[in-house]
Amino acid sequence: MYELREMQSEEEILKRRKQMERSEKWMEELKRLFMKIYEDNAAGRLSDDRYEMLSSSNETEQKQLEAEVIRLREGIEVQEKQNEFVEQFIQRLKDHSLEMDKLDGYTLHGLIEAIYVEAPGRSSGRRAQAIHIKHNGIGFIPIHERTAKRTA
Repeated sequence: MYELREMQSEEEILKRRKQMERSEKWMEELKRLFMKIYEDNAAGRLSDDRYEMLSSSNETEQKQLEAEVIRLREGIEVQEKQNEFVEQFIQRLKDHSLEMDKLDGYTLHGLIEAIYVEAPGRSSGRRAQAIHIKHNGIGFIPIHERTAKRTA
């Protein structure tokens, strides 16, 4: 599960980096185009009305691209921090598993932030409760519903 999550995370980071590179390249191209229309306007090859229209659309697109680059950069940072938290969690698991014969309070506090138990339900005629475990640093690990529910 860890390897699958890491692969997906790396793919997501790579996808965001490629998108960010494309956006940054396009921003540079827009700057170059803006300089070209400015020169054309100054030389009289482009009317003032046309220049105003092109420059305003150029500025709008540049602002959108800048916002997108910031959003992508923040997304990459969040994803990298999440990967770091997962690595730390895995390391804690390895450290505890070498010394541990059974789960004690110290280990539990080091690995698990919270355990949420839902109210019991009787949809199939049997009493069932969903349990959600929030791990330290990484949050909830998605587990198939059948493994998360225990019958009483």
